[in-house]
Amino acid sequence: MLKFWKMNGAGNDFVVVDNRDGSHDLSREQIALICNRQRGVGADGYLAVEPAQNGADFRMRYYNADGGEAEMCGNGARCFARFVNQIEGNSLSGTSFETIAGVIRSEFLGDEVRIQLSEPFDLALGAELDLAGEAYTVHSVNTGVPHAVLFVDDLAGVDIRKLGSATRFHDHFAPAGTNVNFVGVLAPDHIAIRTYERGVEDETLACGTGMVACAIIHHELTGTPSPIKVNVAGGETLEVAFEKSEAGTYENVTLLGPAEFTFEGTLSQL
Repeated sequence: MLKFWKMNGAGNDFVVVDNRDGSHDLSREQIALICNRQRGVGADGYLAVEPAQNGADFRMRYYNADGGEAEMCGNGARCFARFVNQIEGNSLSGTSFETIAGVIRSEFLGDEVRIQLSEPFDLALGAELDLAGEAYTVHSVNTGVPHAVLFVDDLAGVDIRKLGSATRFHDHFAPAGTNVNFVGVLAPDHIAIRTYERGVEDETLACGTGMVACAIIHHELTGTPSPIKVNVAGGETLEVAFEKSEAGTYENVTLLGPAEFTFEGTLSQL
């Protein structure tokens, strides 16, 4: 019997389980089945709460919809934080949790959660790539997971599956591949994005680390100061804030947005 909660962060949805006792040791195939929208619960990813190993309050395990474990997930991290607050009797003002990408810290602000992410790295601007037979300028940065960023004039008209897949599997990002974000500029401090997620292999309604990647690239190209508002396909507007050091590195990178409970249930067999 697997007790689970369904949550979403700006439309990016997750199955969340409390595995602090270590009783759930699921295979990649079982996790993929849970995330399958036709044969399982349906989700963009699977989150498990486990005991911390290196001094944080909890450990967050995150798996993509294909069952493969990933380094981090920004929207998942907000949902994870709100979930552990619930299992702690909503007694926390904030919490910390370990991920493969580093320790994430969170702060609770009503139904919203602000998370502080690990410092971005591998920032690269202006790569000229052939994608599906056309030339595009592609920027990239790792905000816990790798992200490619493309600015477009017609965000609504982008063929996300075609261009997203072509970028995600491009030799430039081999062998691990990358998440792919398409960006439209609404105002100097306000952007809109659509994201093709690695491991989901399709568009998702939101991607937290993708929002941060796009905001940082937007700042690099335009000098727009923090904070930057980000619209996502799920309809919400979130806020990315950061500080840039004299050395050009990014510090105190935060993402503020919703984390909602959708329903809970029990799976009797996998």
